Amino acid sequence: MLPPELPPLPALTRAEGSVVDGYLDVVDLLGRINPARGRDTYGGLRAAQALVGKATALRDALALMHERGESELHTATLARALRVLDGERRAERVTLPPALRA
Repeated sequence: MLPPELPPLPALTRAEGSVVDGYLDVVDLLGRINPARGRDTYGGLRAAQALVGKATALRDALALMHERGESELHTATLARALRVLDGERRAERVTLPPALRA
């Protein structure tokens, strides 16, 4: 049995697609760095080292949009794209886990 088909991504400019991809890359790395969810220092260190490059790529994508006169983010469209790409689950790893009850 095949998994359910994902909804299609909304139409994005190349720059918007780069922003969404860059944002999710940064979120994934922050989730790996999160000390409340991490497992070892080496994994967190590697993620922190990679974060610099991914943050730079995200900055460059946003700068390109700005230079092209794209001064407004279409939040509803970008949020739909993030949801299709599992952004909610990926962003959860950045937050604190629920407190353990004794």
